[in-house]
Amino acid sequence: MQQPEEKDKVVSFYDQFAEKQAKTGINSRHLSILDKVKQAGLQNNHRILEVGCGIGTVSHLLATQVPQGKVLAVDISPESIEKAKVLWKDQKNLNFEVSDMSDFDKKGETFDFFVFPDVLEHIPVDQHLRLFQNIQKHSHTDSVIFIHIPAPRYLQWMIENEPEKLQVIDQPLDSGDLIKSITSNGFFLEKMETYSLFFEEKDYQYFVFRSAKPLRSSTPKSKWAVLKERIRIRLKYGLTK
Repeated sequence: MQQPEEKDKVVSFYDQFAEKQAKTGINSRHLSILDKVKQAGLQNNHRILEVGCGIGTVSHLLATQVPQGKVLAVDISPESIEKAKVLWKDQKNLNFEVSDMSDFDKKGETFDFFVFPDVLEHIPVDQHLRLFQNIQKHSHTDSVIFIHIPAPRYLQWMIENEPEKLQVIDQPLDSGDLIKSITSNGFFLEKMETYSLFFEEKDYQYFVFRSAKPLRSSTPKSKWAVLKERIRIRLKYGLTK
């Protein structure tokens, strides 16, 4: 558990950080997160819980894509939440709350998507298991967890070379430990990719997890679909025999 004085330090940092976020606006990272959440299957009636929303930039983008659904966005910083409520007051399907997720409890309410937009690297690793236990309580058999984080190798470079650009807690996350925390709470890893966003060196990662409901059947692909893929690979690599 995070000690009260440690939590106060984090809250103070992000209360001040909110002003900087307000000046940044929508950038390539925000748009990339939106694009990848959509690719993961976001539908226009889905219910989203966004954890670590800051002043709500990604929250706003997500809310535009679920006109028949809703977004609940939470953050540890009261100042950030107050700014978010003002900035996006016209979006009726978007709500903000102050929460560090340690005692998050919506009494039986579930969500279709849980979105973590570059926040887990700022939460001490020893809190991750409890965090995803809370997520599991608010999931259903088709829920999706989407996580976006700095690539650990790139973040380590930042720590060693540009520490002044980092936040109050900024830790490279071990993918294996992260996956274990989530799969032990009833999800399976569907996709993971490390990709280049701002730098040629791959600087970000994202993960898509789905609720690990048991398979009831298997659906074979058509013979033509399998053959077409085989032909594509043969032609691509000049395998004529």
